[in-house]
Amino acid sequence: MALNFTRRQFVRTGAAASLATWLPQGVFSNTSANKKAVIHADDEIGLVRPEFHSNFAEHLGSCTYGGIWVGKKSPVPNINGFRKATVDYLKELGVPVLRWPGGCFADDYHWREGIGPAEKRPKHVNVNWGKYVEDNSFGTHEFMAFCRLIGAEPYFAGNVGTGTPQEMRDWIEYCNFPAGSTLSDERAANGSPEPFRVKYWGVGNELWGCGGNLRPEQAAGEFRRFATFARLIGGNDVYLVGCGPNGNDLLWTRGFMDTLAGRARMNGYSMHYYEGGSLPPTQFTPEAMYTQFNLFPRVEQSIIQQRALLDSYDPGRNIGLFLDEWGVWDQLREDSKGRLWQQSTMRSAVAAALGLNLFNRQADKLYMCNIAQLINVLQAVLLTDGPEGKNCVRTTSYYAFMLFKAHRSKKAVRAEYDGARLPVAFGGGRGGGRGGQPEPPPDLSMSASRQDAEMVVTFVNPRHDVDMDVDCAVRGVSVKQGRAQILHDPDINAANSFDNPDKVVIQPHQVAAEGDRLRITLPAMSVATVTLQVG
Repeated sequence: MALNFTRRQFVRTGAAASLATWLPQGVFSNTSANKKAVIHADDEIGLVRPEFHSNFAEHLGSCTYGGIWVGKKSPVPNINGFRKATVDYLKELGVPVLRWPGGCFADDYHWREGIGPAEKRPKHVNVNWGKYVEDNSFGTHEFMAFCRLIGAEPYFAGNVGTGTPQEMRDWIEYCNFPAGSTLSDERAANGSPEPFRVKYWGVGNELWGCGGNLRPEQAAGEFRRFATFARLIGGNDVYLVGCGPNGNDLLWTRGFMDTLAGRARMNGYSMHYYEGGSLPPTQFTPEAMYTQFNLFPRVEQSIIQQRALLDSYDPGRNIGLFLDEWGVWDQLREDSKGRLWQQSTMRSAVAAALGLNLFNRQADKLYMCNIAQLINVLQAVLLTDGPEGKNCVRTTSYYAFMLFKAHRSKKAVRAEYDGARLPVAFGGGRGGGRGGQPEPPPDLSMSASRQDAEMVVTFVNPRHDVDMDVDCAVRGVSVKQGRAQILHDPDINAANSFDNPDKVVIQPHQVAAEGDRLRITLPAMSVATVTLQVG
């Protein structure tokens, strides 16, 4: 799909000559690779749902305890027990939806243990993550209060693995029934007279693995059973999400959908796909980085194929496709800051942008995407230094998401560009190579969206050794002016640390935009968003 335009074709438009007269000297390096692109402003793909930028929080490591919750008596600055810096930074970022309490933790979580006076809540062992004693001080009311503080819509993962249909049905009543029932009155007595009105409910998590090691037919049978009682109490006000595959497992989806057979209405279908890494987070080589980046075309292929298979059962697309868990999962050692604590580097930011670009390109096929996880765990947008520490750092991945905020609620439009290629053969959900076969290095990535007189374009240069000069034609509109921002560091392992929290941050960047052209230089390892005024 790479486009090859001759110099004569560009000069024929007249735009190249006019731009050259006012571009700053030295903007384009003689050693840069020249890239061509075309944006079709009138060829819409679908809505860039804000939900593509959603997140996930689990009782794992220091994500919840220490990251979100420090307790009301903590010396860490807090708002009724919630780390204040976390609240402030997440409000700035804007988290559309937050999924909780897992992950694997969800299928061993019993919601009644997390309500009522904190000192009376029972304690149990977290069997999935370290076998520490969970004191349930962060439960349903705390999660809802946190969602309200940061402006996120809640998404609950129900317990299918060790729970019952009644337990989930009662949780829905406790959260959503207005008043008058024993459960709704109990909610009021616990400090929330108004219903929570929780819309999104996952029926189990990873039922193919930690959620019970079920076959797809068994998982679909459990969905039918749990959904029956969830519907009886929640009606059409609950959006029920079924457990889809690990990666692009088409056999799982066929087995699940054949068994479901229309006997229980499913609103959403969730797949998980992690982009695994072979080295510790701050020790990546370019070769290991490229292997990880080359997983993203496989994620895109998985979305395309899973959506097509769902369409064969659901031609009206009444079932939304969720990428409930995604993100880079590097080689991790035990850390004093908690399990799966992972530093986010410039490589991580580029990876996030590769994912967010493909969500825009496949906007018509997706409903929600939740990166894993919110704080301290895996590809987190924030890092803290433990329950008693006062530090909170915005990671490079945080800034990558910030660069994509302008796309939200716009219509994604088609873009063709050098570097675009058909996805390669897909792998499993937690990454991996191609059986020892050499892979080409990744190339330019981009996506575009438009609403009325504003168009947003995000470019990603995932190469560590090549600057890219991008000459992009814009068709269907006339470009009046543009401005750009960039996230960039030539060191693939550069990171925002507690000692240097602003090492990699968003900066203004030069762009030339006029008529039917925009031109921009992308230094190696960079993400740039251009906002255009068009007519």
